[in-house]
Amino acid sequence: MPVNLAYRAYRFVWDALDWLYPPTCGGCNQPGVRWCDNCAEATPEIAPPFCLICGDTYQSNHLCQRCREARPHFDRLRSHTIYQGPIRDAVHRLKYRRDMSIGEILSRPMIASLEKQNWSVDIVASVPLGLVRFKERGYNQATLLARPIALWLRLPFISGAICRTRETRSQVGLTASERHENMMNAFHASSKLVSGKRVLVVDDVATSGATLDACSKALRDAGAVRVYCFTLARALY
Repeated sequence: MPVNLAYRAYRFVWDALDWLYPPTCGGCNQPGVRWCDNCAEATPEIAPPFCLICGDTYQSNHLCQRCREARPHFDRLRSHTIYQGPIRDAVHRLKYRRDMSIGEILSRPMIASLEKQNWSVDIVASVPLGLVRFKERGYNQATLLARPIALWLRLPFISGAICRTRETRSQVGLTASERHENMMNAFHASSKLVSGKRVLVVDDVATSGATLDACSKALRDAGAVRVYCFTLARALY
C-alpha cells in the first residue's frame, strides 16, 4: 500500500505537540504518553459473539431481539472496545476537560479495528453536536475521532453531511425506548452530499444505538445507499 502522507502528517503534528507540551495518559495519568500500554491492554477489542447488525454484546452471532423486532436504519454498527475503566476516563477527558489530543491517539486503535470490517465506503461523517453543546465545548469530540480515520482511509470527511435539526436532552439515564424517542427527527442529512453514497458515521460511544439510528435514518432519507457506524466504545446497559 502506498505511504499515506496526509495521515502521517496529521499524526506528526500531534506527536510534535507532545514534545512541546508533555502529555499524560488519558486513562491513568501516566506522564509522557497520551495513551499508555497498560491502558491499551486494559481495553481490548470487542470480540464475537455479538449481534450481526448492531454489534451489541450477545450470546450468539445472530440478530439480537431489538434488531429482529425493529431493524435499524444502519447496515452495521461496530465499536472498538467496551466503555469502562481507562477508556471511560479517556472519553470524559476528551469531552469535558478539553484534551483534544485524546481524539487522535484513540483513533489509532479504532483504525486497527475498522480495517477488519472490510466495509466499502465513499465518505466519512461524524455525529453532530447540538449548537448549545458545541458552543460550550468548542469542538465536536466525534469529529476528532473521525478526521484521522478519514485520512487513513483516503476518503473525504464531510462535516456538513449530517446536522442537528433541534436540541435534544441528555441521553444519560434514559431507557432504550426513551433514547429513541428523544432522537426522533433530530437530524437532517444533505442529499447533495450523501445521495448515492456509502457513508461511514463515527461517534465516541454507542449505548442503545438510538443516536446513530437517527443519523442513519436521516442519511437514508437523503439517498445514502449504505450506512455503516463505528464508535470508539460501547456502553453496557
